[in-house]
Amino acid sequence: MRLTTADLQKRLNPEHSKRLPFGLTMVMALIAGAIFIFALAPYGIWPVALLSPAILYALLLPEMTGRRAFFIGHAYGTGLFSVGAFWLYTSIHVYGNTPVWLALILIALMGLGMGLFHGFLALIFNRLVGKQPLSFAALWVLQEWMKTWLFTGFPWLFVGYAFTEQYWLSSLAPIAGVFAVSFVAVLLAASLVELLRRRAGYLIVSVVLLVISTALWLINPQWTKPKGTPNLSVSLIQGNIPQDLKWLTEFQVETLNIYATLTSTEWGRDIILWPESSIPMFQTDAWGFINEMVKIANETNTTWVTGIPYKDEAAFDPSVDKYPPFYNSVIALGTEAEGLYKKQRLVPFGEYIPFEGMLDILPDLAGSQEIMSYSRGSEQQLPLQVRGHNLGSAVCYEVAYPDTTRKNAIGTDFLLTISNDAWFGTSAGPLQHLQMVQMRALENGRWFMRATNTGVTAIIDHQGRIIERAPQFERTVLRGEIQARVGHTPFMRGGHYPILLIITLLLLLSYLGKRATANHK
Repeated sequence: MRLTTADLQKRLNPEHSKRLPFGLTMVMALIAGAIFIFALAPYGIWPVALLSPAILYALLLPEMTGRRAFFIGHAYGTGLFSVGAFWLYTSIHVYGNTPVWLALILIALMGLGMGLFHGFLALIFNRLVGKQPLSFAALWVLQEWMKTWLFTGFPWLFVGYAFTEQYWLSSLAPIAGVFAVSFVAVLLAASLVELLRRRAGYLIVSVVLLVISTALWLINPQWTKPKGTPNLSVSLIQGNIPQDLKWLTEFQVETLNIYATLTSTEWGRDIILWPESSIPMFQTDAWGFINEMVKIANETNTTWVTGIPYKDEAAFDPSVDKYPPFYNSVIALGTEAEGLYKKQRLVPFGEYIPFEGMLDILPDLAGSQEIMSYSRGSEQQLPLQVRGHNLGSAVCYEVAYPDTTRKNAIGTDFLLTISNDAWFGTSAGPLQHLQMVQMRALENGRWFMRATNTGVTAIIDHQGRIIERAPQFERTVLRGEIQARVGHTPFMRGGHYPILLIITLLLLLSYLGKRATANHK
């Protein structure tokens, strides 16, 4: 059956929608959240990023109780994360040796937990602020921002990422970051619902913002500029080491041989970059191999940058500590190279145990096994020094944090990110991860080198465009050039503060407007 515009207007009209059974409304919200995955990589159907939040907006009716609004929002968020982050199933079941049924339950519990963000969004929208597109978009950005820090953060599945390569909207990213892109997209989505309800006023605001972003795209302001030095030749090494073998002691020598062999034809390039933990042992156990690589690097005028677990024995106090602190790190060695970067944002339960110190009150549990966690690197770290340039770093998961990457990018000429996405197999996870790197390049106006174990290894320019890309799940080398750039985008200077200030003002005005309207009734 074909729906006419009149049919859609009728179905989106509050008087009609309130007659929908609540169970059906919940299912619609769950599906609306679940389909959002098609807006992101690898599918890239960006209109879904408008449709998905538009459905949630249409379902949150003015006459609805706060309790019902919360459950509808929670259903949306549960669908969003249970499906959108289903790539976690591979690491939980395949590499965590968790039974299928338990892995599915854990994914569902994760979805229910993350769904609370949208649940409270819907509750606040229903009870505290005016029910209109501006407040809805502001609350949407607020919950996305909270995902970057609350309970250590899980900053995934943001609406703005769907528009990474839609330059008519992504032109806002260098100005105010991914949240500005999310805000305009969600505002447009909600405004289109109001248009179908024959209330077109809010669409004007959306159109104005779209015109501004499109004008920026057409003008193409260069927030950063080339440093004026020759481009650097780079070789990114993709070892494609199976995850179930990577950390086996008996496979360590084979891993080193694989990377050394792949690199043997690349000496003489300006920079050779190895992925996260490509040396699968502490530097104290690999000095012989490291010294051999450094010798070749110096002889061939090459900078060698690699991921490696780094044990800081100088900081070890046996009277206080059980073992020396150790870090997931990047080290620069060879010609014109200096520096060590220690990862700041660690993966909960993967790289550290949250509230580990509380285990001390349970001596039987704490003593049953030795629990060792990576330590966090300081937020005040100097960039790597590479061939007369400052090189900013982001290790794996932490590139998903816009503000962490922004701070690491200040004062640098280009950026690197290294990762091991083998944990997530052939799922959408690694491709979503790559899309985030593209957004970080846009926000900071810097080129990125991205070296990974199994893919996606890529070179990305300052406008978020993939210049070179290696195939996934192949043992290969990606060769290319990178450009050093200087200057600061507005986002690098102001971070999230401008967009957070705007949404705070919008929510305050919406709250005051709602109270004033209520007092006049």
